[in-house]
Amino acid sequence: MQGREKGVIPWLWGFLRPYRWRVLAALTALAVGSGAWLLLGQGVRLLVDQGFLSGEVAALNRAMILVLWINLVGGVAVFFRFYLMTWLGERVSADIRTQVFEHLLTLSPTFYDTSRTGEVISRFTADTTVLQTVVGMSLSMALRSGLTLIGGILMMAFTSVKLTAWVLLAVPVVLGPIFFFGRRVRRLARTSQDRVADMGADIDETLHEIQTVQAYGLEGQNNDRFGDRVEAVMSAAQRRIRYRSGLIAAVMILSVSAITLVSWAGALDVMAGRISAGELTAFLFYAVLVAGAVATISEVIGEIQKAAGASERLRELMAERTEIPVPAQPVPLPQPLRGALSFDAITFAYPSAPKRPVLSEFNLAIEPGERVALVGPSGAGKSTLFQLLKRFYLPQQGQLRLDGVDAALCDPKVWRQQFAWVAQEPVIFAGTLRDNVRCGRPGASDAEVAAACDAAQVSEFIDQLPQGWDSELGERGVRLSGGQKQRIAIARALLADRPVLLLDEATSALDAANEVKVQQALEQLMAGRTCLIIAHRLATVANADRLVMMERGQIRAIGNHQQLLQQDPLYRELAELQLIAEGTTEQRTANESVK
Repeated sequence: MQGREKGVIPWLWGFLRPYRWRVLAALTALAVGSGAWLLLGQGVRLLVDQGFLSGEVAALNRAMILVLWINLVGGVAVFFRFYLMTWLGERVSADIRTQVFEHLLTLSPTFYDTSRTGEVISRFTADTTVLQTVVGMSLSMALRSGLTLIGGILMMAFTSVKLTAWVLLAVPVVLGPIFFFGRRVRRLARTSQDRVADMGADIDETLHEIQTVQAYGLEGQNNDRFGDRVEAVMSAAQRRIRYRSGLIAAVMILSVSAITLVSWAGALDVMAGRISAGELTAFLFYAVLVAGAVATISEVIGEIQKAAGASERLRELMAERTEIPVPAQPVPLPQPLRGALSFDAITFAYPSAPKRPVLSEFNLAIEPGERVALVGPSGAGKSTLFQLLKRFYLPQQGQLRLDGVDAALCDPKVWRQQFAWVAQEPVIFAGTLRDNVRCGRPGASDAEVAAACDAAQVSEFIDQLPQGWDSELGERGVRLSGGQKQRIAIARALLADRPVLLLDEATSALDAANEVKVQQALEQLMAGRTCLIIAHRLATVANADRLVMMERGQIRAIGNHQQLLQQDPLYRELAELQLIAEGTTEQRTANESVK
């Protein structure tokens, strides 16, 4: 076996160790059950020799009662073994899922930039289910069969050394296919699981973007691609099934052939008077147990090999390390926080395009309580600055400071707790309206949630929802309009009440009437706080303390609205284009109202 295969059981034992007393109880029940099955052979021998052949009814009754007692003990042991092992399988699966999910939450966006969500979900669900089956059933069957195999051989030797020697000669012949086919089954099981993960990723992507798929008539194309994925899964599974079928068939043919030949040799010994009929019957009983044990092991080994592939995939996931490390001794941020920000010679390129810097030697200092707007064409690096401020990525060069503390020396969780954020595309979770707003501060009271909603103009549409505050908003807020989602995100930021506010097109989805109201709420929120605002609509940031005109990851100019109009041709061009666009929109709206 390869080193990775050997690591499966020790890795699983790490999850089983907290429940070692239950494991011990399960193993005890397993040993008692296996012992009962082995003793049953001696009961069969007594039934034949002292019952049937002796003609004594009392001896037959005693042997029958013994067999029934052994059967009862074995049945009780099977109950406890099955219950405990199944419970352990469920428990280990739950613990693995919890640990994997906890680890996934620590990974930076860099990991998710290069991984497909559907594949991660497949590892998280399907692979842990495989391990659950192995721990709860397959491992138990393998251990039971192993004990039965060893015990059966010992009892056969106790009955007839000669016949046992014949059986032992056949064992290597039977075990050969297990090792031959087993390695291939494990490799093909890993391939099959990878193909299932690809299929899951494709489903996840298609269903999440179902509106785009239907809008562009991509149903047929997606059906064809999904059909290819399904056939790839089927092809991988077919090869795996072929090897497993060959394994089971080979073991069965060889086992039955060996038992038949040994029975023939045993029958000759009975005829010659070397052993009794009861001893031969007991020997054949043990031989059948041993053959059944070998057959079970050959079948279960495929599941264990499959678990090896599943554990590898999960361990690969657990081995992923976040790009945002937590310092061994984090430097605390000053309290109360003033909110002074500084970007010192920041150079950054996304991991997916390391040779194309989005920011180059970027320098900017922001005073506490200052309101700074970032403007410029798409691709200038404005949103990237927010990504760095939220510690989702690390700059390749330069330092980012908050109140003089270097972000690299601060605990990322503590750092992020200083920023409230309203995204251009607000995130709405599949929960109630109340829960979505409370994400900003989970411990907030209902009154505080309601106050934030009032300020963000959320209260205006609460009555339109079926259950009001407790209305389920659907996955990604599918039951809300764009403007409603935006106002919930603003309410969330209002509730968070953090020293630094990041607004990324915070009012872009609002109509003119609501934009005025929300802008008033934002004015209250921004008072006394450091604010960074991204806005393509220059009218929304004209009152900022400073406007930073960016282009290609660098600062072109800094000033107020009037200064930039006079000093920077690109800013002036953007302003003129927006005036033309807004004028066209206003004229179109007026024409429609006349109609």
